[in-house]
Amino acid sequence: MNFKTFASVTAVLATTIAVSGVNSAAQAATIFSNSGIQFDTDTLVNFSFLSSQGAYTSSLKIFQTQNLSQAVATLFSEVKPSDNGAANDWRGTFGNAVTSATGSNPVAFLFKAGTSYTLGLDSGVNGLVYSTNNLNSSATQQAAFSGNLFAGGSTIWFDDRGAGNDKDFNDFGVTAQAVPEPLTMGGLALAGAGLAYARRRRQQAM
Repeated sequence: MNFKTFASVTAVLATTIAVSGVNSAAQAATIFSNSGIQFDTDTLVNFSFLSSQGAYTSSLKIFQTQNLSQAVATLFSEVKPSDNGAANDWRGTFGNAVTSATGSNPVAFLFKAGTSYTLGLDSGVNGLVYSTNNLNSSATQQAAFSGNLFAGGSTIWFDDRGAGNDKDFNDFGVTAQAVPEPLTMGGLALAGAGLAYARRRRQQAM
């Protein structure tokens, strides 16, 4: 097999491995929606804060559904109702009205395989609502999911029951992005190297 053919085959195989890794990761998401959060394999997810609206001072937490009495992690917390009082509908941004346990944005959380989780927006005396519908009173929807956790990321917006559960879904917003497994990243790097080598060989042959 000559070098050109070898490089091309290497690139194709590496790309196949990388894509297979991505697809395997995507299949690992049993649930990430209003039905709950659960994975088939341990999955690391980066959460990034977007913004908050409304006068409630809230914290976004992660709970295991079998024990809702205590959160397993707090992702983001409002340290004051908003950046600038009632301006811009009580808008809060990270670094001003909002912080995280690490002081950074995004923050990561490792979801353990086979464990059922939910996100919970805790507004203190004003109540706690969950991203999983059936955990809320009368199974009401308090969070809106969009996007794909493994392809471009998912966005989650909460309604904190402000204004009588007004369903505006803008009271607290985050994005979630699954972190690729090392094998997947290695495969993508190998694919890139193989394609670059094949391109150089073609240019030299001209």
